[in-house]
Amino acid sequence: MKVLIVGGGGREHALAWKAAQSNKVEKVFVAPGNAGTALESKLENIAISAEDIPALLKFAQDEQIELTIVGPEQPLVAGIVDRFSEAGLRCFGPNQDCAQLEGSKTFSKDFLARHQIPTAEYGTFTNPDAAIAYVAEKGTPIVIKADGLAAGKGVVIAQSLEEATTTINDMLSGNAFGEAGHRVVVEEFLEGEEASFIVIADGKNVLTMATSQDHKARDNGDLGPNTGGMGAYSPAPVVTPAMHQRIMDEVIMPTMQGMEADGRPYSGFLYAGIMIDKAGT
Repeated sequence: MKVLIVGGGGREHALAWKAAQSNKVEKVFVAPGNAGTALESKLENIAISAEDIPALLKFAQDEQIELTIVGPEQPLVAGIVDRFSEAGLRCFGPNQDCAQLEGSKTFSKDFLARHQIPTAEYGTFTNPDAAIAYVAEKGTPIVIKADGLAAGKGVVIAQSLEEATTTINDMLSGNAFGEAGHRVVVEEFLEGEEASFIVIADGKNVLTMATSQDHKARDNGDLGPNTGGMGAYSPAPVVTPAMHQRIMDEVIMPTMQGMEADGRPYSGFLYAGIMIDKAGT
């Protein structure tokens, strides 16, 4: 079969590299790919942006692609899975409705709260004065997040009211993250160790992948602004077997059940960013 991988990062390189190892796969195309995928046998980079859904769809039809796997969040939020499915093509990933879990932090937080899935206390705002008043009431440090996709960089841990005020004004004015910052989520600061917990879902069932821990701070010692990720390792030691089961029971399966109850059965990779404090909560 022919496979199309959408995206140009290390994640897509890994997906394409692994897909190419299957004896069922004769060719893997990567759109747009990167310098690493250009060096791999059985892989071919295609000069189509991951966000150009009409061009990707035409390419998949012309090449008779049997399976498309989407890496980046942006085309998922824009509805690439829906467009491919409407054309009768198999495309692995959440549809546009389900992709809002990653595409909008407000949607995600409201969903978690509605289904009583553990999450930090929060407020959502489009008015800067209201957001700043919330920070003044709750105190610092506090976490400020752009609502939309910001390539993993839309999170600021404000250490003072002054820093929070500047951040909120920058985001809501559109200066910091454009449309992604038209709304902000202001969230309780939780101290502990983070872990990434990812499963593959088919709407009802899940298959767990190895845990990992991503380090986003730009500078040594977890200092400096957040990036899309400076490095990661796997598995994450903080996720013990007992903690693994708790995450499945308290986060992953309630999320799957909640999405189904809301009429949005979730298929694709489902990512949960977990914060585990010193007490193991």
